Amino acid sequence: MSELKQREGVLVRPEQRLSEKQIKLVDGVSRELLEDPGILCYNQTAVELFRQAGARIEDAGDCQRVRISSELLNQALDTAPSSIVLGARDPEQRLILDAAEPRVRFGSGSETNFWLDVDLQSGSPKYERLPGNIERLRQAAHLCDNLENLDFFIRCVNIQDKGVTAENKDVNKFLASLNNIGRHVQAGLTSLSQLDQVMKLGRIIAGGEQEFIDNPVLSFITCVMKSPLQMVDDTAETMIEIARRRAPVVISSCPMGGATGPFDEFGMVAQINAELLAGVVLNQLASPGAPVLYGAVPVRTRLDNLNDLYGAPEFVHYNIDCAQMARYYGLPCYSTAGVADTSEPGIQATAEKLITLLTVPRNGAQYIHYAFGLLERTNVFCPEQAVMDNAHIGIVKNVLRDTPVDEKDRESVLKMIREVMESPHKTYIYNLPLPTENDDVYVCYPLENDEGGALQAAQEQVREIMERPRNQLPPETVKRLQEEISGILPETLA
Repeated sequence: MSELKQREGVLVRPEQRLSEKQIKLVDGVSRELLEDPGILCYNQTAVELFRQAGARIEDAGDCQRVRISSELLNQALDTAPSSIVLGARDPEQRLILDAAEPRVRFGSGSETNFWLDVDLQSGSPKYERLPGNIERLRQAAHLCDNLENLDFFIRCVNIQDKGVTAENKDVNKFLASLNNIGRHVQAGLTSLSQLDQVMKLGRIIAGGEQEFIDNPVLSFITCVMKSPLQMVDDTAETMIEIARRRAPVVISSCPMGGATGPFDEFGMVAQINAELLAGVVLNQLASPGAPVLYGAVPVRTRLDNLNDLYGAPEFVHYNIDCAQMARYYGLPCYSTAGVADTSEPGIQATAEKLITLLTVPRNGAQYIHYAFGLLERTNVFCPEQAVMDNAHIGIVKNVLRDTPVDEKDRESVLKMIREVMESPHKTYIYNLPLPTENDDVYVCYPLENDEGGALQAAQEQVREIMERPRNQLPPETVKRLQEEISGILPETLA
């Protein structure tokens, strides 16, 4: 896959929070948990797949207890691919996620119910929460298509228009996204009955069935596990069917430390690791070799109001450990960074986001979501915040890059310093070419603004981007979609 063109991302030298001994300890505890207590499975199709593979099945009242052996887990890890492609309308924007290569990418995420409108006209900012709809999802995709540090798009606005139903929501949210951005698009599936329609939509946009296999322009997220250690009926069924169609899928789990997961780091990581491995086993039983991501989203419980908490040091520890576990199993890692717990853009949001943006990616997780525009945890999308996040992630990518110190540059470094020392001014500015806009050099804060600060600069950038032409599908593709895909609403292609 290495010869394919792709978005570069940033290749890091992974930091190791867990020692080899600790990794094996977590792995051992997770394996024990998969056998005792096992998982509670509420989906009968999954139960039968586990039974046929040799797992022990026991009645547990309204569900079945599935005990997964280490042998069964090892078989699944042997068939799960260590490298997968997430395609894009523009093939040069595709991503190659290789578990052995710590190349980090950042994208959006969360199906937020609210769009935060920012009014700066009165001097002090005023904020209005507007409901999500198709047009705001289209605007979000268009905005993200113009953010140079965003590597993929996960639908970040929940479409709640009057005409949206369970039968047409999926095709409209995928199409509203794909029709406004050339990068990879990912979302959850609302209704399993719409899976084939969404897959057909993806094949048409990709250019055909084989073209979609080679360049899957869309992929799916499935929250198969409900913590602690419970396999959900409808999402398990959805994930099984996605796997059988060989589409890329995330196995996501999101335990809250102190509520649905242990508070302490060891317990949390052992539990979520067991949950994710159970999902990977089911995925591979449904379709050996199907592309799958290890989707760790462990969070902390805020103890005063029991909300989830993203800007906490423990959140960093959980996520770094999970990235190491994914690499240990040879699975591409879907991770989390860049979420603010506060409800408004500003210094608190920046601090909370940078705590995770400067730490979690250092462990080399290949696919980091939630990184653009989120406020009030994952409840609100703010376009100005997305622009500020883009600026900060650009700085973070610069910080994360590996050292250029190399033997091949030895003589040029000596020559440069000696020349400056022999000059009368002894200043490097006269000896080196000035950086250009294409050079990877930090010149100044990207949203520096003497008049109104970063928020005003971000709003000006949002307005400028919104006036740009949208990166939409070719008319012939749109015509075919309208003829062959049922349920497309007029506003999706407006």
